[in-house]
Amino acid sequence: MQRFFSYMLFVSLTLFFMGAEMKANKSRDNSSSQTTKNVEKITVFNVEKGALEEVENVYKTDEEWKKILTPEQFHVTRQKGTERAFTGQYWNNKKKGVYKCIGCGNDLFFSDTKFESGTGWPSFWKPAAEENVGYEKDSSFFIQRIEIHCRRCHAHLGHVFDDGPPPTHKRYCINSTALMFKEIAPLK
Repeated sequence: MQRFFSYMLFVSLTLFFMGAEMKANKSRDNSSSQTTKNVEKITVFNVEKGALEEVENVYKTDEEWKKILTPEQFHVTRQKGTERAFTGQYWNNKKKGVYKCIGCGNDLFFSDTKFESGTGWPSFWKPAAEENVGYEKDSSFFIQRIEIHCRRCHAHLGHVFDDGPPPTHKRYCINSTALMFKEIAPLK
């Protein structure tokens, strides 16, 4: 009986790691072929202009991303990684401003929608504009979640959960390393 359980553990771990490797390879294959795609324009909300604007999607190879991102930023945004809780630059940021995508500068979240979730990651109850983000089902690690990504460069940002505060009851749990922050000076 002990041999059976040992065998099942071995098979489970093997399948788990094979799935993780296949996912990483798929990510590498997708990003390597992205530069051959045609120029695609999308509509996003520009905070500084206060209006929707048409912009080009951002496509780069892994090698191009590695030149402009730190290793941790690359791991999180391009390989769908996760930073450790309570270690990110913005999890406890209280400044007023706009959180932008580290990969392309797309406006993602306003500080006014940030709240303390106790999770150790920046949490927001809504994005700056629905046009600026995309969603995808994520079944990794044997659980069902909704991934959120930048709609312009497809950077992995984090996940969305249904346990946030009113009015949306959503919690956008975002990796700090996927963000940059632009402070807005207080009005005088």
